[in-house]
Amino acid sequence: MRLTILGCYSATPRTLNNTTSQVLEINNHMFLIDCGEGTQVQLRKHKIKFNRIKHIFISHLHGDHFFGLVGLISTFRLLTREADLHIYGPKGIKEAITLQLKLSDSWTNYKLCFHELTSKKSELIFHDDKVEVYTIPLDHRIYTNGYLFKEKEGERKLNIEAAHEANIDVAYYRKLKQGYDVENEDGVLIDNKAVTFPSETPKSYAFCSDTKYKEDIIPLIKNVNVLYHESTFLEKHAHYAEKTKHATAKQAANIARQAEVKTLILGHYSTRYDDLSLFKNEASEVFNNVKLAKDGKVFNF
Repeated sequence: MRLTILGCYSATPRTLNNTTSQVLEINNHMFLIDCGEGTQVQLRKHKIKFNRIKHIFISHLHGDHFFGLVGLISTFRLLTREADLHIYGPKGIKEAITLQLKLSDSWTNYKLCFHELTSKKSELIFHDDKVEVYTIPLDHRIYTNGYLFKEKEGERKLNIEAAHEANIDVAYYRKLKQGYDVENEDGVLIDNKAVTFPSETPKSYAFCSDTKYKEDIIPLIKNVNVLYHESTFLEKHAHYAEKTKHATAKQAANIARQAEVKTLILGHYSTRYDDLSLFKNEASEVFNNVKLAKDGKVFNF
């Protein structure tokens, strides 16, 4: 699992700081999460192939989270994209994007598939044989969702030596990887676990931005490998967090601790702060494994 931070600041882009956008690579998928201004420039800068992005997840319709989307869609058109593009986001995102395409006479030559969200309860919005994606309802000034990305359990690994000693025909190796017991060439049923190893433990990633402190999400993100949680403010400005429905670094750490996640990544910093180490210091008072998002930073898990 690989996470590339394209932008991790709130409100407005600056010379050296970009608004929210990130790319999650998980089990051969490349998901774009939020799309603030400058996203496509960041994608090019970090040599991320545009044609691998087939699913985009938008948390909410504040500009610092989706104003780069129509530009990216238009660039896909100029690059003669053919593959369908699936966009998940709040109700209204289809109208916002298609109106801009209509007024600029820039209709795409590929299919745009909008999946508009309205539920205030967690729901499964994407799945295939490798990955599931669920919404994480958040509490912000407008309708907002985070997203939970979960690998499905993979195939078991074949113990070739054990399978050979058990006199199992090669034709049944595929069945063994899928977890089935099979008969050997003597007609004896062989227990799958005797000739295979367990699959790798599935990984999971939760993206939570923007939201006020919300303990309701804890059961949804319990034990995830990595939690990205907004931390717009430090504790000395907690009153601003309450007023604007954002969170502090310490509040994000409290969520991480209660959810028993393995790693917490902080982001969505207010541009009022010059020293990001203060965010880590405050969060580390509550939770041990804290990392700081930074534009261009890559995390491998």
